[in-house]
Amino acid sequence: MGNHYVHQLNPVLIDLGAVQVRWYGLMYVVGFIIAGILLKLLVKQHFFKVSVEKIDTLVTTMIICMFIGARAAYVFIYNWDYYSQNLTDLLAVWKGGLSFHGALVGLIFGGVLFARQNKLSWMEVMDSVALAGTQGLFFGRMGNFINGELYGRITNSPVGIIFPQGGPFPRHASQLYEAFLEGILLSLILWFLKSRVKIYGIIGACFVGFYGVFRFIVEFFREPDSQLGYYFGFITMGQILCFLMILAGVGLYIYAKKKNVTI
Repeated sequence: MGNHYVHQLNPVLIDLGAVQVRWYGLMYVVGFIIAGILLKLLVKQHFFKVSVEKIDTLVTTMIICMFIGARAAYVFIYNWDYYSQNLTDLLAVWKGGLSFHGALVGLIFGGVLFARQNKLSWMEVMDSVALAGTQGLFFGRMGNFINGELYGRITNSPVGIIFPQGGPFPRHASQLYEAFLEGILLSLILWFLKSRVKIYGIIGACFVGFYGVFRFIVEFFREPDSQLGYYFGFITMGQILCFLMILAGVGLYIYAKKKNVTI
């Protein structure tokens, strides 16, 4: 094992026997609480033109739609061979199995639904959600790290960490790479843009595009899903989906410029 750090973090925060409080779940709770606070701040700054009382409804809608999208994408895109033979596990999320790309589709659907119900521009809703929710990616990836899951590829570099679930060899802590790039750096970029853009849709487009770029890069360090492996011998499903996200980000940017809905 050399001098590499051995991951020994306990994923369970509180164990009461029949009831457990896990770090992973707590991370998501913290992320959504902060998102609610930031959304209310955007309302007070007149960026998000909706009443503060509507924020809790928006957050609840997003949680439900994100969960459905994340689970559906994982089941049908990443692991349908298994679930087609184990239908009783379709809802067993405690065993793992959520896809960010599916969660994003769910969030977009939830944003469209909320926008229509409140007679808002869909781009205004999605810009606000992107600004408020991107920080949650940091907490989610930290939850993955504490769980010792979604670890990276084997490496001999000093930054390698030995994850018990990944065997005896040191691996890239790709969860931490994602936490920094997708959660911290991307949040800083979006909030930097907030005071500089004059139309809705640009921030949402940048979120989609930059996330695609950052995740595409991290996929070179992240261990691909064992049931999928590599496509064409060198690219992962995550990278394929991220490439589509980059294209979608460019398309959304062009669409936002065309619509020209002023803030």
